[in-house]
Amino acid sequence: MDDSPKKPAALLKAYEDIEFLKSDAARPVRLQLELMHPEVMMQKHKIESTIVVFGSARTLPPEVAEEQLRVLEDQAAKTPNDPDLARQLMRARRGVDHSKYYVEAQKFGRMVTEACQNHVSCRFVVSTGGGPGIMEAANRGAFEAGGKSIGLNISLPFEQYPNPYITPDLSFEFHYFSMRKMHFLLRAKAIVAFPGGFGTMDELFEALTLVQTKKIKPMPIVLCGKGFWQRFLDFQFLVDEGTISESDLNLFKIVETAEEAWAEISAFYQVDTH
Repeated sequence: MDDSPKKPAALLKAYEDIEFLKSDAARPVRLQLELMHPEVMMQKHKIESTIVVFGSARTLPPEVAEEQLRVLEDQAAKTPNDPDLARQLMRARRGVDHSKYYVEAQKFGRMVTEACQNHVSCRFVVSTGGGPGIMEAANRGAFEAGGKSIGLNISLPFEQYPNPYITPDLSFEFHYFSMRKMHFLLRAKAIVAFPGGFGTMDELFEALTLVQTKKIKPMPIVLCGKGFWQRFLDFQFLVDEGTISESDLNLFKIVETAEEAWAEISAFYQVDTH
């Protein structure tokens, strides 16, 4: 145990004063550090271009979703008139249906990694929000293909924790959403969005806005899961209301499978993986 007296804050070098670094006054410094640290590591690992995968942290692997449903069905058989259990069953059945997106995201991460990390025609690296669900699936696919992938995690009170498939040196923890979203797009050459919630929509619409307003270069923005996206977002309604242009519908493409998503991206960049 260290019994030496604690140095007064005034005698500490500024970068040694943790309380100061955590203070409101030092917020600009923390923002700069969250910009610089991942940037230095990306350069060290020669990450030049990424394909960003967005999607729900709550999407489960099929075997997990099916086991949860089985447990709830067993409980419901014993207490058939429990309304709370009925709601849980409904959500669990939806979870089994949504687990197909986990499979597609995993497949997509594997396809991109196999096609690009050992091939001269593209150097795309899969990048995700680093958490569970769809993010885990995409990182997992890259891991299974024997390649590197990136996780840009964010400290949250629930749901978010680094998944085990991210390349360790490319697993980052952010406090500020703004810095995290900047790093999503700094090297992005394409975005693939799977079904998700507020976070996914926030990230997707920021990317669409930046491309629409020409703040960033055009890139493939692919929405995977036709049933979800066509039910959730009526883009034609926005055209009809005059809030977006007809040409804005060309900023994205809705597809169903990982193969279709990769076909859109590889066609855009004329990737030859043969």
